Amino acid sequence: MGDTPFGFNRPSDDEGDGKPGGDPFGMGFGGGIPGSGDMNQFAAMLRQFADMLSGMGSSSGGGPVNWEMVKNIARHVVVESGDPSIVAAERTQVTEALRLADLWLDEGTVLPAGILTPQAWSRSEWLEATLPVWEKLVDPIAARMVDTMGGAMGGPGGELPPEMAAMAGPLIGMVKQMSGAMVGGQAGQALGALAREVIGSADIGLPLAPDGVGALLPAGVASFADGLEIPTDEVRLYLALREAAHQRLFAHVPWLRPALLSAVEDYARGIKVDLSGLEEKIAGLDLSNPEAIQEALGGEIQLAPEETPEQKLALSRLETLLALVEGWVGTVVAASSQGRLPSAGSLAEAVRRRRATGGPAERTFATLVGLELRPRRLREAETLWRSLTELKGAEGRDRLWSHPDLLPTADDLENPDSFLGSEELEFDLSELHQTPAPEEPGANGPDAGEGGPGSPEDR
Repeated sequence: MGDTPFGFNRPSDDEGDGKPGGDPFGMGFGGGIPGSGDMNQFAAMLRQFADMLSGMGSSSGGGPVNWEMVKNIARHVVVESGDPSIVAAERTQVTEALRLADLWLDEGTVLPAGILTPQAWSRSEWLEATLPVWEKLVDPIAARMVDTMGGAMGGPGGELPPEMAAMAGPLIGMVKQMSGAMVGGQAGQALGALAREVIGSADIGLPLAPDGVGALLPAGVASFADGLEIPTDEVRLYLALREAAHQRLFAHVPWLRPALLSAVEDYARGIKVDLSGLEEKIAGLDLSNPEAIQEALGGEIQLAPEETPEQKLALSRLETLLALVEGWVGTVVAASSQGRLPSAGSLAEAVRRRRATGGPAERTFATLVGLELRPRRLREAETLWRSLTELKGAEGRDRLWSHPDLLPTADDLENPDSFLGSEELEFDLSELHQTPAPEEPGANGPDAGEGGPGSPEDR
């Protein structure tokens, strides 16, 4: 992942006058503005600057980020490193691997197949297919940044002296547009870098693909296999097992998809935009000095979590749920590949190392929503799921996904013996599948939505 901070890249030495403080916006500020002390001229300059930014940072959908710009930046990053088109043979290999994986998984879990459309994606196709979910995840923190920067322009208390308010209005609007463009630029860089490293649609643990779609990236599979000294066909099939197992959960546990995404959103809403590097410049900003405005808006912006109870709860909920998903997938894949893939154990360890050392998912989330995404309790979750399989069989184990309240908690992962001996495991889970009463239509169906026992509100 690149080190590009929130904000635009500085011009290179062969652009403009070659100095870091040059004119990155092409407005001709570097040489000063004749009569810049004239407030009428300055107000006109601000309007011109805002007009320029509006096409770059505004969203046609009314959100804080222009996602068309994000996609263009990300595609440029991908193309720079090479993104060959998928040939027919590769599509056939991926499709056959995903279909065979689903056949094997039938023996490891009672959850039915979730892939209706197996696909092989290029990196650019991954971007196109997953961008709607990224938009949902990134917009909350982008909105927070836009509001924070706009408020900071008003100084302490967010207010300006009356004589400055009229003149500062265009500037504050400009700053909000600028901050939206900052987030968009950083999101494009981050997603482009992630596209170069991902293997499939679910290898970061979140439901990024459209419903019913399971996908692998041949380029990602080849990169993962590099150096393992394991046949590529075996590596592809193992990764297909993981992809197909994820899709079974996402397709047949109706509350899981919204619960995962809402946990990320809840965490992002608690992020604090650290403007310590900008506040002093903004508070004492000389509004008649365009170069000072330019320098202030070009500073680096950092994201930092707020140590509030709500923030800690959102983080714990997300980490635990990700660990349970990944642990279940690892357990089911191990059972389904046993005796079939000679290198399954080595491949499982390679996946664990990739997650434990901070792979692309962690870096991307740290960039986009200030979150280091690392399910620290992954091994504990795998151990618990294996024990549940031995105790209750695959059917009893998988029925725990029927309702979020039945799943192990963070405390259960720390003390698995207590959970394994709890009365909840003796509960008659079959009544969770009974036909709902007339006054609660569809309560347990895939479209439970608001108020249903499968909704995130019940967590």
